[in-house]
Amino acid sequence: MIRIRALFAVVVMASAVTVQAQTYSSKLLGYEAQIDEIIKQMTLEEKVEMLHGKNMFSSAGISRLGIADVEYADGPFGIREEMEPHSWNSAHLTTDSATFFPTGSALAATWSADWAYAYGRGMSREARLRGKDMILGPAINIQRLPTGGRTYEYLSEDPLLSGVLAVAYTRGAQDDGTAVCLKHYALNNQEDYRGTVDVRISDRAMHEIYLRPFEMAVREADAWGLMAAYNKVNGRWCSENAHLLTAVLRQQWGFPGMVISDWGGVHSTVDPVVAGMNVEMPGNRFMGQALLDSVKAGKVSEAVIDQRVREILRVRLTVKPIDKAVANTKPVGNAEEMATALEVARRSIVLLKNEPVAQGKSEAQALLPIDTKRVKRVAVIGENAVTTMALGGVGAGVKTRREVTPLEGLQTVLGNSVKLTYVPGYKSFDRDSRNKRLSPVQPADAALMAEAVKAAKKADLVLFFAGDNREVETEGSDRKRITLPSGQDELAVALAKANRRLVTVIVSGGPVDVSTVSEVSSALVASWFNGSMGGQALAEVLTGQISPSGKLPMTWPCRLEDVPAYATGSYPQQAENPQGDIFVGLVNNGANSHTGTNGERGRRGRNFSPVANYAEQGLVGYRWYDTKQMAVAYPFGFGLSYATFKYSDLAVQPSADGFDVRFTLTNTSDCNAEEVAQVYVARPASRIERPVKELKAFKRVALKAGERQTVTIPIRRTDLCHWDEPAQTWLLEPGGMTVLVGGSSDNLPLSVETKIK
Repeated sequence: MIRIRALFAVVVMASAVTVQAQTYSSKLLGYEAQIDEIIKQMTLEEKVEMLHGKNMFSSAGISRLGIADVEYADGPFGIREEMEPHSWNSAHLTTDSATFFPTGSALAATWSADWAYAYGRGMSREARLRGKDMILGPAINIQRLPTGGRTYEYLSEDPLLSGVLAVAYTRGAQDDGTAVCLKHYALNNQEDYRGTVDVRISDRAMHEIYLRPFEMAVREADAWGLMAAYNKVNGRWCSENAHLLTAVLRQQWGFPGMVISDWGGVHSTVDPVVAGMNVEMPGNRFMGQALLDSVKAGKVSEAVIDQRVREILRVRLTVKPIDKAVANTKPVGNAEEMATALEVARRSIVLLKNEPVAQGKSEAQALLPIDTKRVKRVAVIGENAVTTMALGGVGAGVKTRREVTPLEGLQTVLGNSVKLTYVPGYKSFDRDSRNKRLSPVQPADAALMAEAVKAAKKADLVLFFAGDNREVETEGSDRKRITLPSGQDELAVALAKANRRLVTVIVSGGPVDVSTVSEVSSALVASWFNGSMGGQALAEVLTGQISPSGKLPMTWPCRLEDVPAYATGSYPQQAENPQGDIFVGLVNNGANSHTGTNGERGRRGRNFSPVANYAEQGLVGYRWYDTKQMAVAYPFGFGLSYATFKYSDLAVQPSADGFDVRFTLTNTSDCNAEEVAQVYVARPASRIERPVKELKAFKRVALKAGERQTVTIPIRRTDLCHWDEPAQTWLLEPGGMTVLVGGSSDNLPLSVETKIK
């Protein structure tokens, strides 16, 4: 284990080298002459008609000119079912099921650009069958809060990991023909007060941490769409923030595509369209007749309208429309996409703990993988063993044709070799509980716990399925704590007393407090909200058909008060008269999105604008814990395997684009496995403030039993830069650099010193 103490100063080196921003040629720019002719033929009314929602998930084209509407696919982890045109009610079709792909944090736990590409391609294939032009995803905001309501949708606390996966997902979807809509731009890192909160942050932290994944997806993958977030940034709504939408997105990054609002996220008429907003969704409250009147009154020039229309047409002409007569006529959720969901789920599962336990007079051995020669009776305890996660809570969900639960997966994989006994053990927090405004924090149910203990005493092994569900982790509100719901800690202690051969599987989208279950369990597994095939993948890992290879994409803290946003007092904010969430209000009230009358309840109280002062600045996640030398439950990048790996022979050589990191990785065990090798960089002598170390590259490597492989991982110069606020550009500081290599952020056995010139 390597620990390095950083030296801090805030002097910018005069010798720092400006690194030119990577230029790219967007596919969107191949239709300019055609667009010129289209715009010449359009009336002002037709132009304005394109700048707002037509239906709940579409915006208008120009039918007389052969320009189709833009159809949006809700959900970054599966194509949402069809809705009635102007409401949130289901259209009750029989052909609009879809694959439930593992959610964002599960995808990120694979640390695999290859599988992120396959994931994006799979999403696109299903979107096209459903007649969609643009996927409302990927969701790539930084996981600042473990309690965040959409932490399960987002990828990681680290901008490089988030960015690499966002680039791959974007390429996968757009190579297949569907536009992505990167969201939520920008700094939508909490759900509580997201419709009013004003994020205050330095320019450097904003660019290096929070904007970096968006920049990578735009510049490296030519992302064609973005969604403006609900919140404010440095005093201006994201939907009318000229700094974000024009200065950064269009001028610095050269983005030529279209920006849509989050649903109900537009607040005025002139400022959004001038700042760079293209489409108000889902209605026309501000960018319909009010915008037309503003143009006629001279408040907005028609040249601005033409530019916004041009940006939409670039996407519309690039993405080939699907005939409405063809859409939703073929089944979705097919074998190829289910196979992709399975492969992602297999690689996402994280083994957190696996300690030996004695059984009778036998030699102690790890509980995982399950040894069916010694284990004949398994007690499967906990509602999360049978709970489906495709739907629930507020926001995006998937009407999937199939979702394999953990119990179903175990029944299929183990067959008749082991007797499985299922008991619920606890009653999950559900929609009824939420509607009754009950808290997920409730004592264990005595009767259910007694039944579970009885089953545990009779078993050779106990599999306890704990964690959250989609009602606990939900869009529209943040969790108030990370303790396990429904009395699960109390139940875990009782189960351990009944049978010390206890394996706890945590089903969640983000970190939970595992202090109790980790202490009483000999093995601990994180399995996420893992998609249609998640139960099968988990069963394969638990039984040893596949060695676990997932790595945590975020730190799991010991206590909530250790998290930087909580430690600095910048979260949570307090409101004297808190109002309902903006989106929840829109869904509960909205029937007529076209007239723009929906969501008024969600708009009340918008004058209350709490400030989220990101006092930790760039020290998010492991950057904070390293700098403060603070213990964590499980560190960023952590994940065990049934195999063992040896790292050796590190060498770092300059390359045309940066540095090549070369080392030997050996599988020193008798089982095939995959390892995620991680490369961090420390700059303790830097003259600008930096964290102790930062992730700069990684690679998933498959090794057969006993195999030895030379691994080369490039570090790009662009990823070694810092954002210079006075110059408003990326700079590369020359000087010493320590390169660290290993299997997690706190286990880096290899290090070497080199220099940046």
